[in-house]
Amino acid sequence: MPSDGPERRVRPAPPSTGSGGGGGPGPSRGPRARRSRRTAATALIAGATAAALGAGGWLVANGSEDTAPPPQPSAAQGFPARPPGARPPAAAPLPASPPVRVRVPSLHIDAPLVRLGLAADGSLAAPPAGNRNLAGWYGDGTPPGATGTALVAGHVDTRDGPAVFYRLGSLTKGGTVQILRKDGRTAVFTVDAVEVYDGRHFPDGKVYGEAARPEIRLITCGGGFSRSRQEYLGNVVVFGHLTGSQEAAPLPWARPRPDRFSARNAPRTAARSASPASPAW
Repeated sequence: MPSDGPERRVRPAPPSTGSGGGGGPGPSRGPRARRSRRTAATALIAGATAAALGAGGWLVANGSEDTAPPPQPSAAQGFPARPPGARPPAAAPLPASPPVRVRVPSLHIDAPLVRLGLAADGSLAAPPAGNRNLAGWYGDGTPPGATGTALVAGHVDTRDGPAVFYRLGSLTKGGTVQILRKDGRTAVFTVDAVEVYDGRHFPDGKVYGEAARPEIRLITCGGGFSRSRQEYLGNVVVFGHLTGSQEAAPLPWARPRPDRFSARNAPRTAARSASPASPAW
């Protein structure tokens, strides 16, 4: 995240505790208490990021006149106006384990994941912008593959050019997202929908709400670009649910290695930006 551009910071409202009783984490250490902490964390990130998204300042990028815009999803890739009677079945949840890598085979995305938290003022910390092939997951929320809503975010571009989620808007329904985990398992998700939202009307409940089955969200900026404000106007969100897992030997590393950007098919016109970026995904 470049530090020489304008920043908009927001402070989240206190996380809601839901209707199940109990406020913050208590002395119990059982599954219900752990789930409560994850739910509270998800509510917190919704409060922190939705306002920033609405202000157009959470995911910001720069462009010049010859910069090709990132692809955006069509209406056909979104959820139907009338939801079907039954959702597609999800696989059984996996035990919680930190993710270390995200792969989207159809888009040639293969990137390490870093843990994301909240900044001191309560806003969401962004992945470091120095490595364009880097994404992050919200570490105080649900790990991908476990029951709940896992959040993965990445830059669409930086002032040096297209970044890890530059082509995320071209993903289609039925596509595959793979999350390699520290326990050696790969959580396999099937894409349910790809939608783009105006930042002024970002549906935080729909995107961040806690699911009763293992689900995932991939998030980046999109929705058009304001050259006058040097901001993207909204966000692209991929919705998916767990459909399987693959076993492998335990991964030898504790942290993802700092890969170099290697996205294929990125337009050559999306080269350098004309001015420094403010916080961008």
